[in-house]
Amino acid sequence: MKDEEQKTEGIGLKKKFSYFEELQRMNITGIRRKEIKLYRIVTDWIKGEHTEKQIVLMLSLMVGLCTGLTAFALKFLIEEIKHLLTSGFEAEDTNLLYLVFPAIGIFLTMLFVTYIVRGDISHGVTKILYAMSRGRSRIKSHNRWSSIIASAITIGFGGSVGAEAPIVLTGAAWGSDFGKRFHLPPKTLMLLVGCGAAGAVSGIFKAPIAGLVFVLEVLMLDLSFSSLLPLLVTSITSACVSYAFYGTAPQFDFNLSKTFSIDIIPGCLLLGVACGLVSLYFTRAMNWFEKVFGVLKKKRYKFLLGAVVLGLLIYFFPAMYGEGYDVINQLINNASAKEIMHNTLFYENDSNLLIYLGLVLIFKVFATTATNGGGGCGGTFAPSLFLGCIAGFIFANLWDLGLGLADSSTFYLSPKNCGLYGMAGLMSGVMHAPLTGIFLIAELTGGYDLFVPLMIVSVVSYLTINIFEPHSIYAMRLARRGQLITHNKDNAILTLLNLESLIETDYKTVMADMPLSKFVVTISKSHRNIFPVINKNGKFTGVVSLDSVRLYMFRPELYHQYTVGSFMKEPPAILTVNDSLKVAAKKFEDTGAWNLPVVDNNNIYIGFISRSGLFTSYRETLIKFSQE
Repeated sequence: MKDEEQKTEGIGLKKKFSYFEELQRMNITGIRRKEIKLYRIVTDWIKGEHTEKQIVLMLSLMVGLCTGLTAFALKFLIEEIKHLLTSGFEAEDTNLLYLVFPAIGIFLTMLFVTYIVRGDISHGVTKILYAMSRGRSRIKSHNRWSSIIASAITIGFGGSVGAEAPIVLTGAAWGSDFGKRFHLPPKTLMLLVGCGAAGAVSGIFKAPIAGLVFVLEVLMLDLSFSSLLPLLVTSITSACVSYAFYGTAPQFDFNLSKTFSIDIIPGCLLLGVACGLVSLYFTRAMNWFEKVFGVLKKKRYKFLLGAVVLGLLIYFFPAMYGEGYDVINQLINNASAKEIMHNTLFYENDSNLLIYLGLVLIFKVFATTATNGGGGCGGTFAPSLFLGCIAGFIFANLWDLGLGLADSSTFYLSPKNCGLYGMAGLMSGVMHAPLTGIFLIAELTGGYDLFVPLMIVSVVSYLTINIFEPHSIYAMRLARRGQLITHNKDNAILTLLNLESLIETDYKTVMADMPLSKFVVTISKSHRNIFPVINKNGKFTGVVSLDSVRLYMFRPELYHQYTVGSFMKEPPAILTVNDSLKVAAKKFEDTGAWNLPVVDNNNIYIGFISRSGLFTSYRETLIKFSQE
């Protein structure tokens, strides 16, 4: 009886639990249905009786709101993690925790990326450029949140990188996601990706003009006047979100110490050259150290190298901890040497300041590369500003000391002013974006009275590095592979085209030892006048044209005297499947050929590309690309 009662009771409990589970399931399902219904109402209203331009404007407003909120979330997380870890450090003593925190941050980021994201989220701006160069501008949706979490952990624990590239990728992901949800055409989708990037820069710096200019200089192909309006809407919306959380004051407190006068122009010109050379050093050193990490195939070895290098550098130079904006604030506001050299071996001697900053200038690039190479997540935006401020500050001090100048002297350069000039100069040199550098520094500090020297330093820095490096640090990886989208419309269209989509595979293949009798049968079944010759392994060996065989086709007595190899010739050029359309167009132009064979990396024959097919696709893409 007891057993039966227990069974009955158990059945009753199961029914109760299943009842509650059913209620819960119905509740969740009901919530989801409401969400789906609300989403459909909103999307149907946006899609309703609105033109595409109106839809884009509404979406650009939504992108601005999303990027502004995510920018706030990222800054908040970084500040809170950093405060939690370092607020108790004594300024006069070195701290061994600087050796440990960066390694923990990189390790946690690696775990997050490997087991949760399961994808690569580094090199954010390069990823956007690549997505745009493929003509699709599709960014994976997880980048709306994954880059924020990964970079917050990395930077909060001391990673010597910036949050700007991750937030730019986040903003681009928001724009891409909205564009995909509303099934917008590729060019409009590309515009929304640009809106997301503009909103990200605008939101994280409270700099709407700089956000707009960043997209025009670094990301976009060719914008019409009507395309600027969505960018403006996103930029100002994102900036207003930041104003709501942080107020309307500039990000850096700055009081102008010396207004512009004609006597500082020689110093600004030389500072521009110095910034260009520092930019060159930063770019070349980063590329070299990235190759060192590239040699290491296993993640644990990369992590160990990155953690050791980063930990040691931050232990000796705590100024490298995180983004470095605290140091920038100190340099442009005449902070004491002890404030700048806190927790270092240099702390006791104020005269060591320039030596300390010089060493930071040299080693910062290795700390940045070690962070990303070891498995962290961050960008080079903040390191560029950080190094620029230090470079400008050091240059001004050396200039004034060398010439024996006092504050009121002619040709005197204010070190704090030059810190701002240097920030614009490094950004101009590293990113090849002089306008972005000029407007960003002006908006970051409210120092609009410095426009002329900012312009001088930015332009000279850009011209200096351009002698040695034609592409920005973001674009050079794509440029090497011929995948870089540019402001040159011809090159941009060729970049947008995909070589694989133009390959024609309906050519009859033959072998060199095939007798002429069988070849004539093959000719009769083909509608092409070119025949690729391959060996038994499928490797390409040459071509035979119909014209070369024409005189022998109608003489059966010669059929067994000749083989395909008797008529085979080398093509004027060969394309590989990895070649860009720009390379293909150049080979067509140089050779005058109408058809060129395409092979893979192992010389396996794939097909042919025709000149007419290439330029037909070029014309169609140009029409789409130029349409409003």
